[in-house]
Amino acid sequence: MPCFRTEGDHTVYLSLLRQLSAAHQCAVHAYCLMTNHIHILLTPPSPASCIALMHGLAQRYAQYFNRRHERTGTLWEGRFRSCLVQSSSYVLACCRYIEMNPVRAGMVAHPSMYPWSSYAENSGAAPKVLVKQHGEVSALGAAAYATMVDEALPAEFVRRIREATNGGYPLATDSDLSSLTAVTNRRIRPGRAGRPKQKKSAPDPDLFNPDLFSGGAAS
Repeated sequence: MPCFRTEGDHTVYLSLLRQLSAAHQCAVHAYCLMTNHIHILLTPPSPASCIALMHGLAQRYAQYFNRRHERTGTLWEGRFRSCLVQSSSYVLACCRYIEMNPVRAGMVAHPSMYPWSSYAENSGAAPKVLVKQHGEVSALGAAAYATMVDEALPAEFVRRIREATNGGYPLATDSDLSSLTAVTNRRIRPGRAGRPKQKKSAPDPDLFNPDLFSGGAAS
């Protein structure tokens, strides 16, 4: 079901995202509002901040949407999916993946033609109202970033981004995943099919060490 029916729906969602990201001190690096889902790349000060942001955003927008379109009930299907992103290898790929969504969906021929994404802000075509550029994007420069986004994202990157987001695994190189496995003593990459072992443990703070990762992608 479409979650954005009018231009005003998009505007309200982005306004709520701007307000709540500031309230929870989450830096939004990239976003895209599709017809029935959204993609956001952000850096939260803590895991709880990301959860609070997404919960508040979903709740407030659903309340607005139901009033505006005279409906009742839930709007979103389940909780949001997310994964940690390793800055040096995957942040730029995630930005490209997010901002090229309308092109892959056949909605527009170029990301600059889609008004409901962060492409204009990251490429320098519009002032930064919502986006706080990630260091990897700033270091590249607006012109180089726009050129990079125009290039096709390798299928392997697309596969790994989708796999990590849907499975909740860190999006990182194999070497860094191996290091994290040793530190956290838990599986942090896809495994073989089958019933997982029942094991209860508290979240390991090292998994959210900003020196290891920056920019948690939530979608």
